Amino acid sequence: MYLKFAWRYFKAKKSTNAINIISWVTAGVIAFSTMCQVLVLSVFNGFEGLVQSLYSNFYADIKVLPAKGKTINLTPSQINSIRTLNGVKGTSLIAEEKALLQNGDQQAVVLLKGVDSNYSQVSGVPKKMFRGNFDPGTTDHPKLIVGYGIESALGVQSDKNLFPITVFLPKKTSSANPLAALSEGNATTSGSFAIQQDFDNKYVITNIGFVKQQMNYEPDEYSALEISLIDPNKSTDFISNLQKFLGNKYKVLTKYEQNASLYNSMRLEKWVIYAVLTLILIIAAFNMIGALTMLVLEKRKDISVLQSLGADKFLIRKIF
Repeated sequence: MYLKFAWRYFKAKKSTNAINIISWVTAGVIAFSTMCQVLVLSVFNGFEGLVQSLYSNFYADIKVLPAKGKTINLTPSQINSIRTLNGVKGTSLIAEEKALLQNGDQQAVVLLKGVDSNYSQVSGVPKKMFRGNFDPGTTDHPKLIVGYGIESALGVQSDKNLFPITVFLPKKTSSANPLAALSEGNATTSGSFAIQQDFDNKYVITNIGFVKQQMNYEPDEYSALEISLIDPNKSTDFISNLQKFLGNKYKVLTKYEQNASLYNSMRLEKWVIYAVLTLILIIAAFNMIGALTMLVLEKRKDISVLQSLGADKFLIRKIF
């Protein structure tokens, strides 16, 4: 019954027409702000999910990095122990460094990522090939899988390029002669991948043996170890166990911690927009409170009549 009273008061002609206008405008502002909040947050959640799906194709669930320096040392027994840990789906050893690729007069500075034969178990890059095949070659006959942007920068068609590309990499051992501090090798291209511009314009993948050979790495020396999990949602427990197993010389990162700046900025943008829209709703709510207060002051006689008919304070509060 109180809804009938409330609706009659809401649409009835007030003695002060401004109250009626304020009520309708405020109701419209609250409805519009709520719709905007739902729409914007839905867009941000969808965009965040899209970005996470794109980045998850490149980043592994877990990545082991050195706590200090640029390389880690993992013995075959340590690697086998990690592979047998509960929850591990696959592992891949990585040797990564900045390199200069030269194709005639065209050059490109890239991140050259050497991977082993298990890389397809931890990354979705092999499923995102744009042209050619995912074939990193061997140590003696290396092949390059280039990002789509690098392919354009070098002026090659990766699946049909017959001429070798010169790869310049810094050696691990220091030398007074700048030229002696660089290694030079040749590799052909086997294909190109297209995931996201940040990766397509930066990364080139080859086999780990070629990178380690060019940089004079030790047999048990690597840049990182990437791990995929059977259930990525249980990464917290796995990281704590893996950190205890490896010790303080290693740093274990989740997929989101590997690119924390991106995810933090996305969350910050979403919460800032949420705060702004919430502020608009609060202001509109105060306007509605003011309109209701003026309506109650105008209907004091009606309230007295309702109380005389037996309406209690709770019913009157629900009406207004």
